[in-house]
Amino acid sequence: MNILITGATGFLGQTLCRFLENAGHDLTKLNSKKCDLRKESSLYCLDHKQYDLIFHLAAWTQAGDFCIHHPGEQWVMNQYINSNVVSWWNAAQPQAKFVFMGTSCAYAPGSNLVEIEFMAGEPTDSLYTYAMTKRMLYQGAKALGMQYDRKWLCAVPSTLYGANYHTDGRQMHFIFDLIRKILRGKKYGEPVVLWGDGYQKRELVFVDDFVKILWELVEKQNNEIVNIGAGEEFTIRTFARHICEHVGYPEDKIEYDTSRYVGAKSKCLNIDKVKGIIDEYKLTPLNQGLAMTIDWFLEEKAYELSS
Repeated sequence: MNILITGATGFLGQTLCRFLENAGHDLTKLNSKKCDLRKESSLYCLDHKQYDLIFHLAAWTQAGDFCIHHPGEQWVMNQYINSNVVSWWNAAQPQAKFVFMGTSCAYAPGSNLVEIEFMAGEPTDSLYTYAMTKRMLYQGAKALGMQYDRKWLCAVPSTLYGANYHTDGRQMHFIFDLIRKILRGKKYGEPVVLWGDGYQKRELVFVDDFVKILWELVEKQNNEIVNIGAGEEFTIRTFARHICEHVGYPEDKIEYDTSRYVGAKSKCLNIDKVKGIIDEYKLTPLNQGLAMTIDWFLEEKAYELSS
């Protein structure tokens, strides 16, 4: 297949590209240096090639409290990016199936985090703008599918983890930040201070598992929104304990700063739909996945990046 990937050099993009290349597909990889998706004309140079699939992974965002400080920019940047990509897909690549990412933060607080509720209620205040841009992307693809008979798929991931995360100074998702802080505490004796009281809960999906499940969904589903999660969540303290045990750092030395931003207190996707589609829904066990992620941190010395 001829496949186009936006956000190809990101964390998910790298893993997806390796998977697709290993399967023998012909890839066109886009990143912000090669193609400024904020500009409508940026994709015109690709009109000559016919794609079977378009994976739209690009987004203007970061982890942590980034969304709190850049809500206006996030709205403008992501609306430009998403509108330009969706418009180009519909006009220049109508034969292609359009696969894109939703976000779990689009679900309203207190909801069941089931796909039918993706557009229901309002997202949490701190992530409101980013969540709404993902809702608008979903509505855009859905509307074009209805009017022009286009094929699309929206995957809503929980937090992904694994090797090859970014180390360029951008804020890290919580699990990578935990690993980095604990490794620096062990190696340099730095205080390990985690945000919140440690009882907020999160779920994780190993990035390689996510890509395999996503590909099976691409082969089986059209014009659907599907959650891809673990179906269970753990406290930050539980994740920290696993990391401490693996690297040999005393868990009782960890401090918790309750004045810092923590986002949602709990966020676990309903995965009944995806489990009814995928033949064998198996995920890498948490201990194993964390061990591989920590080993990558050590091998790449990714912990050298200070906060």
